[in-house]
Formats: sequence, structure tokens, C-alpha cells
Amino acid sequence: MSSSLPAAVLQELTHQFNHELLAAQSYLALSVWCEAQNFSGCAAFFAKQAGEEREHADKIIAHLLDRGAPAAIAAMEAPRQKFSSLGDVALHAQALEQANTKGIHAALDAAVAAKDYPAQVLLHWFVSEQVEEEAWASKMVALVQRANCAGGLSSFDRHVSDLLSTGK
Repeated sequence: MSSSLPAAVLQELTHQFNHELLAAQSYLALSVWCEAQNFSGCAAFFAKQAGEEREHADKIIAHLLDRGAPAAIAAMEAPRQKFSSLGDVALHAQALEQANTKGIHAALDAAVAAKDYPAQVLLHWFVSEQVEEEAWASKMVALVQRANCAGGLSSFDRHVSDLLSTGK
């Protein structure tokens, strides 16, 4: 089956597919760190995020396969696993989402330039999704920074899913 994807779009979607896989691994690493630090609420939240990132990768690969263009699965470096605090974790999660947005925008730019309408439709979903993803990440950073009184981080951890709910 020959691909109907323009080369630049295939390159950007393949890059984003691999970035989504790395993001899934990164969120798993955040979950493990949180669990080791007894932040079980945050651990569960990040484990859920890891699953969502994997679903995003699956969405891209399904699009590529439907169009006759299987993506190359790239070698992946280990995600960051050492953090100094829950604040450091929150900032890392925010940086992950910002990088994800940048990659999605690059893929959409390529799709627009190539007039690849099917890829544009796919990527518009991701653009909307990233608005939500960046919103919860920014909120998490702000809430963790404010949780500086005795028991503040424990309270945040107990309620993290409710506090960061994006209506999903």
C-alpha cells in the first residue's frame, strides 16, 4: 500500500508519535517518583496521564496506518526520574506539555503547508486537547507552589484529581 501522506507531514507526525510515547514514559516516571515519595494521589494522576499519552500515540499511528504510512518507532532515551520536590515534578509536567504543544503545532504547520486536510482534521483535535493539557499543568504548578503550609502538599495530593479536573 503506498502512502498518501506528503513527506513533510509524515516526518512531523512520526516525530509527534514518538514524542507521545516518550511523554507516556515520562508520566510513568513521574508516577513512580510520586509513589516512592508517598504522594499516591499524584502517582495515580500521572499514571492516568501516561495512559492518555499512549492513547494519543495510538491515535496518530492509526491515522498513519489508515493512510498507508506506518511510522518508524524511534529509540527512546530514558525519561527523567530524579526530582527534588513535588514542585519540580509539576514544573517538569508543565514543560512536557509545552513541548508536546510545540510538536503538534509543527505537525499542523506541515499539514497546512501541504494542504493535507485529513492530517489537519486529526491535528485540530490535538490542538484542542493541548489547551486542556497545558491548563491542568499550569494549574498544578500554581497549586503546588501555594501548598506551602503544614499539610498543604498532603491535602493537594489527596485531592489532585478533583483539583486538576478538566472536564474529561
